[in-house]
Amino acid sequence: MRSWTASDIPDQTGRTAIVTGANSGLGLVTATELARHGADVVLAVRNTTAGEAAAATIQDEAPGARVSVRSLDLASLDSVRAFAERASDELDRIDLLVNNAGLVILGNRRTTAEGFELHLGTNHLGHFALTGRLLPLLERGRSPRVVSLSSLSHRGAHLRFDDLMFEKTWDASAAYGASKLANTVFGIELDRRLRATGSPIISTLAHPGVSRSNLTPRAWESRGAIGKVIAAAFAALNTQPTEQGALPQLYAATANGVRGSQFFGPAGKNEQRGDVTEVQAAAEARDPGVGRELWAVSERLTEVRYPT
Repeated sequence: MRSWTASDIPDQTGRTAIVTGANSGLGLVTATELARHGADVVLAVRNTTAGEAAAATIQDEAPGARVSVRSLDLASLDSVRAFAERASDELDRIDLLVNNAGLVILGNRRTTAEGFELHLGTNHLGHFALTGRLLPLLERGRSPRVVSLSSLSHRGAHLRFDDLMFEKTWDASAAYGASKLANTVFGIELDRRLRATGSPIISTLAHPGVSRSNLTPRAWESRGAIGKVIAAAFAALNTQPTEQGALPQLYAATANGVRGSQFFGPAGKNEQRGDVTEVQAAAEARDPGVGRELWAVSERLTEVRYPT
């Protein structure tokens, strides 16, 4: 694959896109580029004040950009439901859903509003419920796509269905990795199911490599000034700019010829940085048995049922 940049994004005029976590980091870059290329972009954010500031930034960088801000807290299924209901009232269709938002916590175990472990509940279950509730609008979209954001961390992770919420043994890094593995399993299993029902929607995946987003500094906030210095040093030495890290998900979202279940990431050593290329998910993520089991658990926990 030749070097692909944001300038290669096809014209998005007339397309409606929703980007979760769009107020900063990878999400802000993704929303900015989609708006710059003509899309009507909904910034789905937990903090609407930060979202309005992000919208202003996008409009400064891309005069004439059409952006709106809507409240969405993926750690609350009630918030997910309210967001989807408002979308159904306001939108005729959705052409693109970028499930970008994510969190990583290096600290004590925390839970969502429903009592789910915070990583899995936010990164996976929130997006699972959101996508399911928005599916009717996506079905009416023009060449509709769902993009799920994975991570290099998914490759060293494992889904322990006997302790999915890490109630028996807590390990923050393992919990984050499991949530990103769940995102990857979801993106692949979603495409299997969409193909089986003859849906026009395709489900694609991407990961940013090691990107200079806001997640690494956030993960060290609880470790005080020393932690922040460590995070800054790590970012300077080991990461690529956020604008580069966002390219795989922008490619998955917009490039011509992308097929369902394709996975994109950086082409460099260990997929940490570099130009966009197609990559392969971990074996566990591609296992249909794991996909079916995670799907059944996710439907039960969220009470969101997808069409069969």
